[in-house]
Formats: sequence, structure tokens, C-alpha cells
Amino acid sequence: MDQTQQQTRVDNPAEVYESFFVPAMFAPLVSLVLERVSPQPGERVLDVACGTGIVARRVARLVGNSGRVVGVDPNAAMLSVARSAAASEGVSVEWQEGRAEALPFPDGSFDLALCQMGLQFFPDKQAGLAEMHRVLAPGGRAAVSVWQGLDQHPFFAAINDAMLRHLGVPAVELPFSMGNADKLRSLLSSAEFVAVEVEPISITARFRDPQRFVPLQVAASAAAVPTLQQLGPQSRNDLADAIRNELEPMVLEHTVGDHLEVPLHGLAAHGHRP
Repeated sequence: MDQTQQQTRVDNPAEVYESFFVPAMFAPLVSLVLERVSPQPGERVLDVACGTGIVARRVARLVGNSGRVVGVDPNAAMLSVARSAAASEGVSVEWQEGRAEALPFPDGSFDLALCQMGLQFFPDKQAGLAEMHRVLAPGGRAAVSVWQGLDQHPFFAAINDAMLRHLGVPAVELPFSMGNADKLRSLLSSAEFVAVEVEPISITARFRDPQRFVPLQVAASAAAVPTLQQLGPQSRNDLADAIRNELEPMVLEHTVGDHLEVPLHGLAAHGHRP
């Protein structure tokens, strides 16, 4: 990849998310979520807040040609990357732009609804879960995963503190804001899901090229942080350099060989529509 191509990827949060964070963080989680709901051939599956579509792409292989998989997300840039990734992998997924709180589907359209690490970003979490319940057929099931809190993730807590000092906003806090198991269970129950179970899950994320982690974290955070979006390329690069220099000892501490290894802890919840 030449310098121009590399810069384009860094300047595109969706590309950074797919190429750097999905392989390390989100792809390893997919099986932990899917094994709790066992997608079957021929089923209709909805991936809510699908991002670049790693869950939808994986489940499409399980439901096969007789099934249907739809990924929905409010971010058009994420969906553009999802379409390209699905095409390159040869899997069939329908991609639709839309909000979790107003899913563009009729009642009872799906057998399974999934949401991996997206609930934290719903402006109205209860409404989003209620919509997932609405679009499920009777007997349908749902699975949701979230990260545990920053108190369980000292590595990301340090990044959040650094960005708060330099930028004035807690740019990494939101993804780790749903780590209370009782609250998660209550939200699903209030959305009329039954037999709700919440379990802890853990992985070790392995990021290639440790020295690029902090700049790419800053770039990817721009997808959800308006303050970062408003910065010009040079200001964003200066911010990334300042935070990278500050956190270099921590990055070195977590570097094993040519990878950065970071423990991550989440919660997986699943339930049924009666």
C-alpha cells in the first residue's frame, strides 16, 4: 500500500474500523454471540447497528442460500464498506440504512435479531430493543452483546483519560457505557423478551502494528465523536501524535512480538419473543 492509499484509509473511519479493529476485536466475538442462538439454515436474520457487517457476513454462511440476512445501520459510510466486504467474500447480505429505533421492516419479519456492540450507541436503547422485538416472529430470538465498563479495561481507560485531557471530551467512554448486567437484563425484559440470560464473555484482542494503534483509535473514534469530526486532518494527526507519545509506555507493556494484546470483557444477552 502506498502512502496515499494508507492516508485514505486513516482518513476514513469506516475503513479503519473494518481493516484494523474488526479483525482484532469484533470478529473474535461473533462466535461467542452466535453460539447462544444457533442460527439455522433458511432462517431470516437481522443484524442491527451492523457497522461494516462482520456479524451479518458470518451468519449469512450459516443460514445459506435459503435464508435471508439483512444488515441495518445509520452510517452510510459503514454500509459502503460492508457492501464491499460482503462482495469480496462472496456472501449475500441485504444492506439498509436505518435507525434501530425505527427499523424499516414489518412486524414479524425475522426469526433472529442480533446486535453486537451496538446497543451502547442507541440514542433510545429501550426503543431500539422494542423495535427488535417487534420485527421478530413469535418464537423468534435475539442476542445482544456489549462491553463491560472502563473499570474492567484499564488500557482503554487510559486512552479515554488522555483524549479527555487533549480534546475535552471522553471519546472512548461511550462504547464501555453498558457494562451493568442487571441493567442489560432489565432493558431486554422491559422490551418484552422472555427467558433473558446475561453472561460474561472475554477475548484477548490482538492488534497488528502496535505503534499505529493510538492514531487509528483516534481515526476510528471520529465515526462517533462530533468533536473529532470537526478537526481538520492536521489537527487530528497532531492530537494522535500527542496521545501516542503519552501512552507509548503502556503500548510497549502490552506488546507481544509484533502484536498489541489487550484483554477485553463483555456481556452477552439473549432472549425470546413469546
